[in-house]
Amino acid sequence: MRSLAYHEAVPGHHFQLAIQQELKDLPRFRARRTFGTISAHSEGWGLYVEHLAVEQGWYDGDVAGRLGALSSELFRAKRLVVDTGLHTQRWTRQRAIDYGIAASEVERYVVNPGQACSYMIGMLRIIELREQAKAALGARFSLPAFHDVILRTGTVPLDLLSSVVHEWMAAQANGPRP
Repeated sequence: MRSLAYHEAVPGHHFQLAIQQELKDLPRFRARRTFGTISAHSEGWGLYVEHLAVEQGWYDGDVAGRLGALSSELFRAKRLVVDTGLHTQRWTRQRAIDYGIAASEVERYVVNPGQACSYMIGMLRIIELREQAKAALGARFSLPAFHDVILRTGTVPLDLLSSVVHEWMAAQANGPRP
């Protein structure tokens, strides 16, 4: 349950959407996710914070919680296989169910090709951008400031998110010394 709470609540989607909706200078379509609620950016953030919880030691001393997080990772791995199996390998609905995913989940991927993949691509891109920022900024890198950039950008395509993060990195590199 902790993994789900991190993904859906704080610092996940509830936190993400609350920030976006409160930003007065963010275009309304980005604040309200007008062009889609399931995107590599927004769902990538949800997976990213699950990953962050493990990285930051939020499960230290909580074996059951860590097992739950691993179970969530296994479930998402299965979803990736089912999503790609259905759409690139021409799996049948029944084969996807037999792989170990509930029928309702399989149907979700039948009508939303690439959804499971977009979650993972978004998470991996956020991690990649974070690592680029760490390498480029060294001691000037701030994880909370990086997260602010990701969240305050609103729901955007990953190429635009990358541009925004690189602009932020340039501004940080040219700013006053810490």
